[in-house]
Amino acid sequence: MLIGVCGSICSGKKTVAQYLVEHHGFKLLHLQPQSQPRPFNTSLGAESASPEEHGAESPSQYTDSTAFKGALTSTALTTKNGYQSSSEATLTLRDGPQHVFSTAEELLDFVTKRWRSRFVTTDIPTETVLDVFLRRPFFLLLSVDAPLTVRWRRFQDRARQRHVGEPDMSLEDFVRESDTHLYDTEKGLSPLISRAVVRLLNTSSSLAHLYATLGKLDIPNPDRLRPCWDTYFMELASLAAQRSNCMKRRVGCVLVGKERRVISTGYNGTPRGLQNCTEGGCPRCNDGNSSGVGLSTCLCIHAEENALLEAGRERIREGSVLYCDTCPCLTCSIKICQVGISEVVYAHTYSMDNDTARVFREAGVKLRQFIPPPNGLIHLEKMELY
Repeated sequence: MLIGVCGSICSGKKTVAQYLVEHHGFKLLHLQPQSQPRPFNTSLGAESASPEEHGAESPSQYTDSTAFKGALTSTALTTKNGYQSSSEATLTLRDGPQHVFSTAEELLDFVTKRWRSRFVTTDIPTETVLDVFLRRPFFLLLSVDAPLTVRWRRFQDRARQRHVGEPDMSLEDFVRESDTHLYDTEKGLSPLISRAVVRLLNTSSSLAHLYATLGKLDIPNPDRLRPCWDTYFMELASLAAQRSNCMKRRVGCVLVGKERRVISTGYNGTPRGLQNCTEGGCPRCNDGNSSGVGLSTCLCIHAEENALLEAGRERIREGSVLYCDTCPCLTCSIKICQVGISEVVYAHTYSMDNDTARVFREAGVKLRQFIPPPNGLIHLEKMELY
């Protein structure tokens, strides 16, 4: 497994990478910079080194050389707000054997030969590099971001620790550099960040809290790379829902046999030969009735009904499972029981869940809700809500 971590300045990229190293046995990989930027100002007492050697993105010249140096160390780690110091984090990442590669292809080749092991890199400077990594199914792109003012404060805290007495970078200067880092027409990382499967919003004020929320997230979950059967069939149900012509709700359904072979699919909408609901074909839906009201006059076939009709009784064998992105209504539930479905898996709740559950329980049909690993934008401060 190879995880690539990208993000904005002082968002916490290297802290997330460090978490994976410390808690999940990942090994840190580095990509050598294409060109050597100017060395650090030696008058600051810092050694000459390129920002990429520390895995930091720096597409432009910083207005303040001290602040520039501060941005190159480990990300949002300060002792003032409970994070470990930046120097400690940098040393931790540097400890042990280093793996530095000249090209993305070399790095990918190294990982490919060891794909069962766990690796992480914060060196993804361009979409070209990302496209190289995406050739392999074991690669996952993760981005980290934080509010601008939060990142500016982290930047200031870090610079003060390393350069006591030096002037702080102004918010205006930081905004300018952040904008360049993200939106520069040639080297901006915003297009790359937008392609991340998992996008973390890191407003954590302490390392302990950040690590705790990352633990709940379960980043190395293999389902993120190759979906389990539940995820696979639920994605098919969601895809079927896109064909819905009902103007009130999109629902998709997939009927699967005991051997995990798709028997039929279905989505909700008006029957064959009738005008689409989205074109006014169902007066009940188009009148704006609330959920569960006036169902006896609704002309739309539900997704579950559609799938059952498509399959026919003879094709539904013992052990068949019905996947639906929304919990079936009471009317559909009795039909599901009648045809002999063994299990119903749903993603989203509906207004009749309790009634449906009671019917299934009495008929011996297993009902369960499927909750996949969270992807997309994830606010780490709200992880306790998942």
